[in-house]
Order: sequence, then C-alpha cells, then structure tokens
Amino acid sequence: MGVEICVEGLTKSFGSQVIWQDVSLTLPAGEISVMLGPSGTGKSVFLKTLVGLLRPDRGAINVAGRDITRLREHELYEVRRLFGVLFQDGALFGSMSLFDNIAFPLREHTRKPESEVRRIVLEKMDMVGLIGAEEKLPGEISGGMRKRAGLARALVLDPEIILFDEPDSGLDPVRVAYLNQLIVDLNAQTGATFLIVTHDIASARQVPDNIGLLFRRELVMFGPRKQLFASDEPVVEQFLGGRMQGPIGMAEEKDAAQVEQELAELDAGERRGPQGGKGATGAMGDTPRLLPGPGVPRSPRWEEIARREERSDRVVSGT
Repeated sequence: MGVEICVEGLTKSFGSQVIWQDVSLTLPAGEISVMLGPSGTGKSVFLKTLVGLLRPDRGAINVAGRDITRLREHELYEVRRLFGVLFQDGALFGSMSLFDNIAFPLREHTRKPESEVRRIVLEKMDMVGLIGAEEKLPGEISGGMRKRAGLARALVLDPEIILFDEPDSGLDPVRVAYLNQLIVDLNAQTGATFLIVTHDIASARQVPDNIGLLFRRELVMFGPRKQLFASDEPVVEQFLGGRMQGPIGMAEEKDAAQVEQELAELDAGERRGPQGGKGATGAMGDTPRLLPGPGVPRSPRWEEIARREERSDRVVSGT
C-alpha cells in the first residue's frame, strides 16, 4: 500500500531565481494527486525535490516518517526505493530491448535470480499491455508504448509511491484516454500513492482524488478534485477553464489592473455554473470520476469512491 507524503514550508531557488516558496501539502496514502500549473512554474522541479534528486533551500519532506531533506546519501538511497518514477520521455535505453529496459532496476538493485527477474518483468509488462513486445527496441515502437514501458519499469520494484512527469506529453487524445485508464487501474491494483504532473485538464477532471495548482512561485490551492473545479479563485478558474482572461499571461504574469479589467469585462453568466454558483468550469467539474475497468481488482478505497461518484451522479441527474 502507499505511504503519505507530508510537505512543509518547501522553498526552492536556483541562484537568485525563486522557483516556488513555502509550499505545504499532504499527499494522502494510496490516493491519486495531480499537480497543475502554467509552463515554467516548477512542477518537474517539485517532483525531483520530492524524490531527493534536488535539495530544497528550506522546508521538510516527510516520507514514511523520515524527513528526506535531512538524510545522508546512503539513507536517502533507502527511502528512494519507495519511489517509482515515470519520466516525461520514458527515459528508456535505446540500445536495450523493452524486456531489458524493464528488468534494469531489478538487475541493478536486487540479487534476484534471472528466473525471478523474468517472472516479475513479464507480470509488469502484462499489467501495462506490452506482452509480445519484449524484444522490441524503443525506437521501433510508438510513443504510447514507450510510456507504458517506462511505467512498467517504474513498477518492477513494487514502489509505494509513483511519480509521473507529464505522462500525456506527446500523445494524442485517444492514447491519453487509454493511459488515464491504465493509471487508474494500476492505482486500484497496487494501492500506491500517485502524483502526476500534467497540463491536461481533461485528465485532471477524471483521474485524481486531489489537485494542486502552482502559480507565481506559490501553491495556490491543493484539495479534492471537485473542490478545485468549484473554486472562484481567479487563477484556478482561468487555468481550469482554459481562458485568456485572468492572471496568467502568454509569457509572464499580468499586472493586477489588467487582470481586474479583464475579469470585469467577462459576462457574469459566463462565470457562473449551472446552479448559479461562481466557477468558470461549470458542469465540467461534475465530470464523473474515472473508475477501474471491468475485472480490475479494487481496494476498499476504490469501492467507496465508486459509491460516492454514483451518489453524486444521481444528484446531478435528479434521479
């Protein structure tokens, strides 16, 4: 099962450039969380800091009761074994077959016999739908298959935390939909804690339990999915609604006067949800939670999610 990650007062800068400051949040154990934000807000830096690849300037990151910001390198190595990471490009070795790419962490970090390595690799390849592609090279397969191979490699050590760095990058909408379903299915099967960095709002509507938004070097909000989609915070409304009007500009933040003028010019009805409450997303925030597919084992947590979503859907439909 997954473990909780508690982040307290985290600040990171490179030289004089502050990336983000005083970030505090708790990633609940076993749940799927998504981190959103405009380009350049340090979402990937946040992932690398969580896993200990970058050291923060200030703050604490408590993983399984240990503050990883205070650990020595050999202690940090042990905590990192709790993590699996799917990098944006899959980060596969081009000269290795998919089988050998996925087997690499097992061969590098364990002393398992090759028969056990083969069993585990084939099990993970089956979980991500890659059986039959064992001998293919990364250059011979599609981007979606490379993502799935990277995900299988992230799973081979049975991590309790899995970090996804823009898993939908470079994929068409159909492949993104398949990948989203795969992520939900894997969370149901493994019970691991998932954190996903993405720009894809459609994924954010369907996949996570929780959503965070980074902007102007701060964590604007972090909370349950429906809470953010119902928010009237201007930057949250703008980003989740995909609008030009609001604090986020093309190349930099807009000044306060420009933001106020743009928001004042918006038609009041456009900014109101179907029940009259504010929120640029309207009914889009009521998109049903994506559930594990047929036949996928579900933990008790997932059964409760299914019941909660069914009740919510009945309220929305009036049945």
